[in-house]
Amino acid sequence: MATPPTDSPKFDLTVRVGCSLAYEATGPAMLLLNLRPTPDRNHAIVFEAFTAGDNLPAEEFTDSHGNKVTRVKLAPGRNLFRHDAIVRASSRPDNHDLTDRTPHLPADLPPRRVALHAAQPVCGLGQAGQFRVGKIRHRRARLAARAGHQPVAARQHRVSLYVRPARPVGVGTSCSGATVVCRDFAHLAIALNRSFNLPTRYVTGHLPDIGFPDPENHMDFHAYAEVYLGGEWHTTDARFHVPRIGRIKVSCGQDAVDGAFSTIYGGATLSYFEVWAYQVARGTVGVGDPVDFTKRLDNSWTVRTDPAEA
Repeated sequence: MATPPTDSPKFDLTVRVGCSLAYEATGPAMLLLNLRPTPDRNHAIVFEAFTAGDNLPAEEFTDSHGNKVTRVKLAPGRNLFRHDAIVRASSRPDNHDLTDRTPHLPADLPPRRVALHAAQPVCGLGQAGQFRVGKIRHRRARLAARAGHQPVAARQHRVSLYVRPARPVGVGTSCSGATVVCRDFAHLAIALNRSFNLPTRYVTGHLPDIGFPDPENHMDFHAYAEVYLGGEWHTTDARFHVPRIGRIKVSCGQDAVDGAFSTIYGGATLSYFEVWAYQVARGTVGVGDPVDFTKRLDNSWTVRTDPAEA
């Protein structure tokens, strides 16, 4: 077994993440499902299970961004899918080791990072988002004057603060009217960070409420961004703009097209959608068990770590 780096975080939390989906097929249809957590230095998958309908024909592959994608051919009628995983994570918050990192010059970037430096994301922002884009265009020079001379970590922080929503953020669907979803703020943060020559990618994942209570108990796939600094990816989340604990990354790419949890080809619609992401005590829950929130340890300001292993 390989020896982990000396700065690897200690995995002292247990998190259960997963989802249940149903699709109604009215004709020939296929899905690309992007649901499975990807390897990451901040978490380790203990157990994982995925079921695709009633033995539907499916194949798995890894896309160009390293995402684990499942291609499934749907049967006529209702098709059920379920993913469930037990994951070990760290109780350290986002970017706990980030003071300041030297950004790469564009000419020095690894080839696979160049596209994440120059490309602008496709932003489906709606009316509220377009209003913010317009303000950003007119005020970018002012933002550059304030942020451009700062250390890169402070610059990234200021960009996130600027984009942070000042109006309601929706959960589970695209934006409607004045409500904007996390996807839109991730796109804006990506565009601004790239304008400062910082390679930035779109990320989706699960975000339990560890040390950050949510009175409405929202559980959904969450979108944010990562900035490439000093040879590593670091989180920037304009939706919350506070360090969070227990993120479980699922996918990444240039924009939301690469990070979609589901892409439909043909005659099918999503008819049921449930997501869970919550902390549990180690050894008390298994994949496939009923989702039981009485075993939930998060959704409070207190962070309860697992007992130390003997």
